[in-house]
Amino acid sequence: MKVFADKLINILESHREEISQQWCKAVRSNPRTPSYHPMEKEKCVVHAINFYKNLKKIYFSEKPYAELRDYFIKYASESYKEGIPLHESVYALIMMRRHMWLYADFQAPFLTSIEHHQAVETINKTIRIFDHGIYLVIQKYLELIEDKEK
Repeated sequence: MKVFADKLINILESHREEISQQWCKAVRSNPRTPSYHPMEKEKCVVHAINFYKNLKKIYFSEKPYAELRDYFIKYASESYKEGIPLHESVYALIMMRRHMWLYADFQAPFLTSIEHHQAVETINKTIRIFDHGIYLVIQKYLELIEDKEK
């Protein structure tokens, strides 16, 4: 699985600016993410670039859940401070995952049946990272809302 994961991460590494630009354009125009519409393009792109940089660190970490927790708690705190509603913050993550996979799929890295099997394993691990991250974002938002109400 590591060989395919390396291939996917290399695609993300070498094209993260382009993927981030595409995500930014989509999130700033999607009717489900209106809080992102007025965000400056540069800030939006940097937001996505940071995400894709951290994904590599999380993916290959010996203890991915500690790295994952740190990143997604920070993501939630920053999004909350920027006034982005919880449902939009989560949807933006879903869009990041979608743009990552669309770009990787477009690059057609699945060449052999072995690589196809490795791709499925990589997709499953990435989905687990996103699912756990979304859970942490929701949890952090609820904590911040509770703290604000006190």
